[in-house]
Amino acid sequence: MDNEQLILERLDRIEAQLAPLARGVAAMNELKDDLRPLAHHAVKMVIKELQDVESGFQLEDVMEMIKQLLRSVRNISYSLRQLGNVIDFVTTLEPLLKSSVPQLINYLDDLEQRGVFRILNATLGIRAKVASKYTAEDIEQIGDGLVALLGLTKKITSPETLSFLEGLVDMPTKVDLSAAKKVGPFSLLWASSNEEVKEGLGVLMELTKGLGKLRNTAPSREASS
Repeated sequence: MDNEQLILERLDRIEAQLAPLARGVAAMNELKDDLRPLAHHAVKMVIKELQDVESGFQLEDVMEMIKQLLRSVRNISYSLRQLGNVIDFVTTLEPLLKSSVPQLINYLDDLEQRGVFRILNATLGIRAKVASKYTAEDIEQIGDGLVALLGLTKKITSPETLSFLEGLVDMPTKVDLSAAKKVGPFSLLWASSNEEVKEGLGVLMELTKGLGKLRNTAPSREASS
């Protein structure tokens, strides 16, 4: 085999190796030809859009923004760390929320079924009616009266007072009022010899003494006016 044949064989091998590259280059050229109109259209659109912000855009502003960004790197890093802590907190809290939220919903639904919210709404309506009818001074005076009534209620609930009131309530069941007759002075003297009448008169005398003390506590008409 002479040198000419060897050269031809090497050229054939080189051509075979370069053929895929040539096909690739041809494909790239075809792709460039296909993309050239699209790229031209995209560039025109970008230029048109940039014209809208040209008046408010300055290169100095971009540089200033970059400087501010570089100065705030520490704050940005801190914010990202805090964001990570918030994400960890939410991740930890999520199972608790999944269990507590349904319980809260059931509790609120139970309150709704029992009419608690309707009562609160009605209470707000009552407050609105009171505010429209009475002034602030009237409400303050009513509040003072309620405080005094609470003090009176506390006194009424004492064991001695409750026992006395229970006796008064039970009295009609123990007395036959149909047998009551008119009593004159002589009949009163005759009845005063009865032990029960004597005890009743003694109780009446004590009550009369107590009623006399009310005169000192009752406000006079001049003071009330």
